Amino acid sequence: MTTTNEHTSRELCPEHTPRLAWSTHAPQVYKAMITLDAASRQGLDPVLLELVKIRASQLNHCAFCLDMHTKDALAAGESVERIIQLAAWEESRHFYTEREAAAIELTEAITVLTDGFVPDEVYEKAAKNFDEKELAQLIAAITVINAWNRFGVATRMVAGHYTPGQFKH
Repeated sequence: MTTTNEHTSRELCPEHTPRLAWSTHAPQVYKAMITLDAASRQGLDPVLLELVKIRASQLNHCAFCLDMHTKDALAAGESVERIIQLAAWEESRHFYTEREAAAIELTEAITVLTDGFVPDEVYEKAAKNFDEKELAQLIAAITVINAWNRFGVATRMVAGHYTPGQFKH
């Protein structure tokens, strides 16, 4: 990088230096995650899936996954406005369909388990908007993005270098 702006000079900040190339050292786990990720996406709308991945990544503070999934969402036709509003979706429900809001709310409930179990009313909203197969896939997709987030945060994967579709399998 040729800039001297401290906000863009990632190489100089130790918190922006990767800790470990986990996929290199645990290739079987990485391959299993790729397979699980592909299986979890089956039958789900790609734009809805990106909203779910962005919201989980926001909650988990995974910069790498935020970079990836916002770029993939934009490439899939999602609007900048809806991506921006996702962090405050409860106050911006009018940007999202009932189905999307149910998926986002379920994402929050599954992601932030320290708040307790997934509330019945959250699950019921999701069940009202998704058939059982879709709901099972949605729960799987939410679980998978949370796992990816944990790898990203634990190993400090560096955001900013992802190209849309780079990791699509």
